[in-house]
Amino acid sequence: MNRKTALAAAVAAALTLGTAAMATSQSVAQASPTTKPGSGFQAMSTAGRLAAMDQAGKEAAATAKALGLGPDERLLAKDVLVDNDGARHVRYDRTYRGLPVVGGDLMVHRAANGKVTSTTWAHEGALKVAGVTPKLSTQDASKAAERSAKHVEEARTSNLDSSQLVVWAVGKVPVLAYRSTVTGAGEAGANTREAVLVDAASGAVLDQYEVNPEISGTGNGVNVGQVSLETSQGGSGYTLTDALHGSTVVYDSYNSPQSNPAQNARTFSKSTNSWGNGSTSSRESAAVDASYGLAKTWDFYKNTFNRSGIRNDGRGAPAYVHVDNQLLNAFYDDSCFCMSFGDGSSQNGNTPLTALDVSGHEMSHGVTAATANLNYSGESGGLNEATSDIFGTMVEFYANNSTDPGDYYIGEKLHMGNGYLRRMDNPAADGNSLSCYSSRAGSVDVHYSSGIANHFFYLTAEGTGAKTIGGLSHNGTPCNGDNFNGIGKDKAAAIWYRALTTYMTSTTNYSSARTATLQAAADLYGANSQERYIVSKAWAAVSLGTALPDPGGSTGSPSPSPSGSPTGNPNPGNALTNGDFEQGATGWTQSANDITNSNQQTPHGGSWYAWMMGYGSANSETLAQSNIAVPATGSPKLTFWLKVTTAETGTTPYDTLKVNVNGATLATYSNANASAGYVQKTIDLSAYRGQTVNLQFAGQEDAYLATTFLLDDVGIG
Repeated sequence: MNRKTALAAAVAAALTLGTAAMATSQSVAQASPTTKPGSGFQAMSTAGRLAAMDQAGKEAAATAKALGLGPDERLLAKDVLVDNDGARHVRYDRTYRGLPVVGGDLMVHRAANGKVTSTTWAHEGALKVAGVTPKLSTQDASKAAERSAKHVEEARTSNLDSSQLVVWAVGKVPVLAYRSTVTGAGEAGANTREAVLVDAASGAVLDQYEVNPEISGTGNGVNVGQVSLETSQGGSGYTLTDALHGSTVVYDSYNSPQSNPAQNARTFSKSTNSWGNGSTSSRESAAVDASYGLAKTWDFYKNTFNRSGIRNDGRGAPAYVHVDNQLLNAFYDDSCFCMSFGDGSSQNGNTPLTALDVSGHEMSHGVTAATANLNYSGESGGLNEATSDIFGTMVEFYANNSTDPGDYYIGEKLHMGNGYLRRMDNPAADGNSLSCYSSRAGSVDVHYSSGIANHFFYLTAEGTGAKTIGGLSHNGTPCNGDNFNGIGKDKAAAIWYRALTTYMTSTTNYSSARTATLQAAADLYGANSQERYIVSKAWAAVSLGTALPDPGGSTGSPSPSPSGSPTGNPNPGNALTNGDFEQGATGWTQSANDITNSNQQTPHGGSWYAWMMGYGSANSETLAQSNIAVPATGSPKLTFWLKVTTAETGTTPYDTLKVNVNGATLATYSNANASAGYVQKTIDLSAYRGQTVNLQFAGQEDAYLATTFLLDDVGIG
């Protein structure tokens, strides 16, 4: 029973909500496979989900063996999704000798009969780590993190900070590392926390990012107007405990520090069931916004995707308002499974950051943490932020609140100087965000790189051209001059949700996100559907990949893609596609995940490069591109930049990289060619003038010391 009480009503309108309501909802049998259109997943009761998780746990050892994982590795079941046809998607985290593996997560896809059909990896294959005994002490790691922190000033280690030994598998070669946290002054305030990953042997920084994914700005808070709330009655009064949404409790943090919002927290309680007065003169007003926004977010996920709460386990996360002092920030923290909302600052009239799309944004960070757990740095960090923007926007549409109608502006109710925090239709309008994919995507702030996915989502949903949505002007301007209609926001959201929960992992980058959404669109609407075609056109419109052939039957009559796509061959005079690797794996075939933007190595230019070999054990790899039209005039050449680093000594070629054209080896490089930096190599292709050829880089490493070959900026012209 959905019991609601109008905010403006007095006690007479109040209805008691107790534990009985929760007990009833928790004991419902597993629902029928029938779902609302677009979700693709069955609804599961708490008992049904626990049974599925138990089954996944029992299968873990056999699954690890079948996947070829080593004896020191273990799989830990994290989540299970069940399709309407009974197929299962089981997400596992990985440990190595008991240590958590950062970037070790994977998704095992099983048919209805239990047979494994495919696996989605963050780091493919068995892990090889020299050992789990660190050279650095925990104290050394903390000091290195303090020295290296770049997101906070005057970094220090507080009593809430720690250094944990992990296996870092985000790069190509897994290493033993410390994941340390430090506290300092940053964008989120005086007590901003930052995570720093350092190599446990050398102390080299592997990665660093803010701990609390936040939405911050110089805006003006929100007032959702008169709304209905779910509250609970106990003793002689009422509390802001929402029993129908996982017993979510909204607390008054009483200005506790953002590092510990529960420090001084108290429940909101009173003898009547009317809350707030619509202004900051009442501390309850911000709590009304948060309670309403989180309930609408819960309902959106439940009614749209059959997801019961952040972790799909029916449990609500606590929320804290009035956090810290002058805090112009709101964030989700997975370590406390909680959400925090600041009161704003003098820059925005000290108005709480409790907008409807902000609540949806923060709770969606929790959903991401519970599913793909996208690393909060580089391109995966941009996808993490974009996911929260996408679903925060969808919550705003779902709520259908006349005070805050749905639109594709983020934080438009915060009264920013330019009227918003971010815009999905035109991200670059704020002067910082990226609307189009480029080599900068992995190096800019994740709130700015999120613009690429935000732009993609808007174009998928709404298409190109100017329109008014929610009373605001929107203009979906593509990066390639294309013109097409969208498939609607509901279908676009279904595709993104399925991609996030079924095909994305912690290390997913933009190229992989494109692949994930195309697969999700095929799952939901068919491989030859207009929906999948529009997804491909939207990615091309943000400069990532090329559009698929039009399958026909379009109801929106999208126009053909222009013949000159900037992503097919972005470098004039280069016969290769994506020779600088800045479009990820586009155009290339690789036997391993060689094409990367990992910060463990340095590219020659841009952010992407090819990292071949470097295992320190017997291995072979290939990186190839087919059907290359060698120029018919002049003296065509193959050029590329190569950096070779090795643990070998002497001039004997133990480890090699061969350059093959149409199967013939034209050049061989080895550990004997080790260099301090990149060296340009040139190979004459005159013998292939006017021909169509296949190019292959073939690496071979012996069973002993490691040699790494880094390739970048490959060209034929």
